[in-house]
Amino acid sequence: MRICGRAVIVNEGKLALIKRIRESEEYYVFPGGGAEPGELPEEAAAREVLEELGIKVKVGRLLVCHDYNGPQFFYFAEMMAGIFGSGSGEEFDLARGRGTYEPLWVDIGSLADLPVRSAEVARLVREWQFFKN
Repeated sequence: MRICGRAVIVNEGKLALIKRIRESEEYYVFPGGGAEPGELPEEAAAREVLEELGIKVKVGRLLVCHDYNGPQFFYFAEMMAGIFGSGSGEEFDLARGRGTYEPLWVDIGSLADLPVRSAEVARLVREWQFFKN
């Protein structure tokens, strides 16, 4: 079982996601990943966002935790510094054979039409944005 920390980063009506293409399947994931030994899920989220997106974030409140191959904690996070899309983590090494990673900003209104993992979290973000406005 692996504990994961993931970030929900919203900026001007757009959500930071990573477009994945792996074994001919295209889908979108929230930035983040597995916690290292002794690391809290919110620390893992911040570290993974830096590796994957190239930005430093301030991790905020927990949006939801759900189980998918272990507990996954989804935190709201605020972009603090860095250049979005400049990540250089091991995810970008194509020789690993784990497909492609493309960081991008997605309009929250289009989330319902995209294969986002987790669909439940994407729905929560859409609802949160609706009630926020």
